[in-house]
Amino acid sequence: MTRRTAVNILTGLMFFTLPSVAQAELSKDQLNTLFAQANDAFRKANAERSGSVKADRLYEEAILAYEKIINQGRIKNAGLYYNLANTYFLKGDIGAAILNYRRAQKLDTDDANIQKNLEFARSRRIDRVPVKTQKRVLHTLFFWHYDFSLKTKFVLTCIFFAVCCIALTVMVWLGRSAGATTASVITGLLAICFLVSVAVQIKTQAAEICGVITADEVIARQGDGQNYTPSFKEPLHAGTEFNLLEARTGWLHIQLADDTDTWIPDHAADLI
Repeated sequence: MTRRTAVNILTGLMFFTLPSVAQAELSKDQLNTLFAQANDAFRKANAERSGSVKADRLYEEAILAYEKIINQGRIKNAGLYYNLANTYFLKGDIGAAILNYRRAQKLDTDDANIQKNLEFARSRRIDRVPVKTQKRVLHTLFFWHYDFSLKTKFVLTCIFFAVCCIALTVMVWLGRSAGATTASVITGLLAICFLVSVAVQIKTQAAEICGVITADEVIARQGDGQNYTPSFKEPLHAGTEFNLLEARTGWLHIQLADDTDTWIPDHAADLI
């Protein structure tokens, strides 16, 4: 990802879901001003030498403006989170970048730029937590369930169901034929498979809470306290993703990609 193409600024997208002034703490004019300031600071930061003090300060200005739009303006859409993630990435904050790419992805699973930048950010993190072999096999066998977005699967369900209905109608009016029978059976099975996949994904998303470690590094422990033994020889680092199992006062019980569970302080991570 180059510095020039890092941010895709879509003004129309940003304010398509603009809430009313009564719902937000900021007026529309204030939001537009903040958005312009964030974009201007980002462009100026890109013009500076990468890693310089001035560039970091400008990226920080852009981040503060974007986050003020999100938190005080109550605008949460994929485009805004995407811009915020790109800014964090160029500032060198991998944890916050991955966190906001994931938030953008949650709102728009079909955006190829979000997915591409998320994968690039993941390649830059320190921890390499391998996915269990069983999960990799399932992802390979049922790639359509894991790789296709919810919207895509829903559309395919409707298409296969429609074709199945057409094939059955042809059979009723013209009599059974090998082609119509085959088409009805195959499209019917595909419609059922994608429908089940949609139902499972909706149920999983409703129950699953994910997060990202945002601290530079954190010692994971075997219990919810500093006196517990560390779970690993090395600390976990920014950008490591997890599923939340349980939250207690000051601590998060998390599960990593390899199904290892451990505890971390809640200030070391943010939930998506």
